[in-house]
Amino acid sequence: MGARMISSHISAISLRDLMMVQAVHRHGSFNSAARAMHISPSGLSHQVQKVEQALGAPLFERGGRKVVPTAGGWRLLERIDALIAAAELLQQTARAGAVAFGGELRLGVPASLGPYLLPHLIAPFPQHFPGVRLGISEGKPRGLLRRLHEAELDAVLAPLAPLASGIAMQPLFFEPWEAMLRADHPLAGRRSVALEQLEKADAILMAESHADGDGHVQDVSLESLAALVSLRGGHALVPALAHERLASKPDIVLAKIKGQASGREIALYWREATPWSADLAAFAKLLRALARQLPGLKLLG
Repeated sequence: MGARMISSHISAISLRDLMMVQAVHRHGSFNSAARAMHISPSGLSHQVQKVEQALGAPLFERGGRKVVPTAGGWRLLERIDALIAAAELLQQTARAGAVAFGGELRLGVPASLGPYLLPHLIAPFPQHFPGVRLGISEGKPRGLLRRLHEAELDAVLAPLAPLASGIAMQPLFFEPWEAMLRADHPLAGRRSVALEQLEKADAILMAESHADGDGHVQDVSLESLAALVSLRGGHALVPALAHERLASKPDIVLAKIKGQASGREIALYWREATPWSADLAAFAKLLRALARQLPGLKLLG
């Protein structure tokens, strides 16, 4: 009975058509969306018009520098996103059980963690998950968690953060900060320093973890942060996993932080509706086993 309630116009819309609409919404441009979907702009425009005609309502305002949804289009686009997500979940569920993660794990990792943790993960991953491709996306934690919520990623490694609706999380390990100093810094010869010994005004901070702190906040890679310290002097707090890479930089030395532990807590995030819950539990177990072997890290929970 439910199928007979769907008009022939709606039935003629394919998932591919809806993905074209979704691409226009995400890119805010027909040209950019066309490149992403490997179709001509005129072909994409035709597909979008097909969907609008079937729905009997315009989805986008055209003519401006940026394509934006109409007032009614916002509500319809939310439904379109939900339909595409449901179709992806249907596909994943159908493949579940044959190969872990359906053959591919799309993992998001912050740029301040990925280059230093992933080298320890690459070798054991295929041993624990044979036949699975590990796809890596780097970015900022907030952006990665947004992409997880939108089903662009299967799981994300990121510092502890408030959980969004529909997202689950498993704490993994605590990673302490180390002090990165220029070689001529007065404290550069010490193996460990207290935070109280470091001048707050001389701090060069990572935007990811210290946006509310004192000092100059930088949204750069850790290698670029090391270059800034080398040029400006002062100090920066950096994650312990990056020790070996950063210590090899000219004019840079690192010291442990003594006293009360200061650092970040890393967790694994995934969608509650995922069909890969058992696989993700095994993946979290592998990450905890790796953390147990790496110097400086402490398991959480």
